Amino acid sequence: MAGRCHVVLIGPQGSGKGTQAARIAPRLGLVHVATGDLFRQLMTRDDELAREVRSYYDRGVLVPDDVTLRVLLQRLDELERETSDSFRGALLDGYPRNRAQAEALDEVLRDRGDEIAAVVHLVVPRAVLIERLSGRLICPQCGATYHVRFSPPKTPGRCDHCGSALVQRSDDTPEAIARRLETYEQQTEPLLEYYRARGLVVDIDGNQPIEVVTEAIYAALEPHVGDPV
Repeated sequence: MAGRCHVVLIGPQGSGKGTQAARIAPRLGLVHVATGDLFRQLMTRDDELAREVRSYYDRGVLVPDDVTLRVLLQRLDELERETSDSFRGALLDGYPRNRAQAEALDEVLRDRGDEIAAVVHLVVPRAVLIERLSGRLICPQCGATYHVRFSPPKTPGRCDHCGSALVQRSDDTPEAIARRLETYEQQTEPLLEYYRARGLVVDIDGNQPIEVVTEAIYAALEPHVGDPV
């Protein structure tokens, strides 16, 4: 079935994209599709596309844009097969990251009869992002995440789920975070300009309580996507 409407969620690390995507996608009848998760799932498989992606990982180089797009389209095809007519569209988290990717995505979506219905841009001050990210703790065993201030574990330094010792990522220092944010801003500015020119961007203040941000996103998207039938 063609004619599906997809939503793009854009925001820097620490803006709460993953949290908000998980909350808002079910309410709108969309499927949360995070490219990071797609790559991790792909690494557990042994098909042709998985082997191609693994070859880039093994060499320590970035996966080319066209391959990333193929991974995304493969997932959209799977959703169409698995859910048939109930698949209304995807909430895309982590793609596109730049204007070239956005243009390529538009082209393949047109061929499918699909479209981007709206682009949600989570806006959070840089100082807040650095505070959020520099206090992040991760369980190396099960992948659970915590924050020393906002969501600390029940036992300091230990994962609530598996009891493993929590760690801070080496790239979660304030200096490393600032460099990542600079790269994000350089890539994202032209991407947002591309979507703004088409009237698709909705700016959402992400420096608010989680529930408030969720309701703001829902109110902004419902006219574009509609409630699930």
